[in-house]
Amino acid sequence: MPDLRIRAPWIAGALAAGSLLLASGCGEVAKNGDVARGKELFTQRCGACHILENAGTKGVQGPNLDLAFKQSLEDGLGASTIRGVVRKQIALPQGGQMPANLVKGADADAVAAYVASAIGKKGSGGPSGPSGTAKADSSNTVEIPTDPNGQLAFRFKTAEAKAGKVTIKSQNDSSVPHDIALKGGPTGEIVQGGKTSTITANLKPGKQTFYCTVPGHEQAGMKGTLTVK
Repeated sequence: MPDLRIRAPWIAGALAAGSLLLASGCGEVAKNGDVARGKELFTQRCGACHILENAGTKGVQGPNLDLAFKQSLEDGLGASTIRGVVRKQIALPQGGQMPANLVKGADADAVAAYVASAIGKKGSGGPSGPSGTAKADSSNTVEIPTDPNGQLAFRFKTAEAKAGKVTIKSQNDSSVPHDIALKGGPTGEIVQGGKTSTITANLKPGKQTFYCTVPGHEQAGMKGTLTVK
């Protein structure tokens, strides 16, 4: 009998409840959940609080899910049990500040199925993280788009512009809502689905922090440095 050790306080209690969930047949629903939809929902609703490498999320308010289940997987904990644990935790959170039923029904099944399939796996199908520097064009406009796959990240970690009137545009092609702002203002509109968040400010030479103001997104890594010359 494997030693099913769990690396997060809430998971130990949820394990027994998750096993009951599976025994009742609900685990089969989670098993057949839409994993692609689950990844999208996890990134949008859960990524601001949890680290999960496959999703590219970097939240720190909740457990690092890769680490939380790492030892248990090595000890033989199956994906079906993880699905049940995650599904039960979504419905009846134990510990922390996670609200109950953050996602419901088939969406909750999809998130549980995705997390169970993603634990300990590298991300795929998208960039590994922000890279390069966004530079202003001839009109002193800087384009800093968000990650198109829904990860909580801008495509650039740094940007450059000339002193004076600076316009910053952040196109968001994903369904996860984002905006762009500078510390101390201004703040752009929260957008999604291909729309663009735009801000304009008169800036002096120096460094500014650009970031997303949606709760939890800055903490998850959605920020960077604008150098004004």
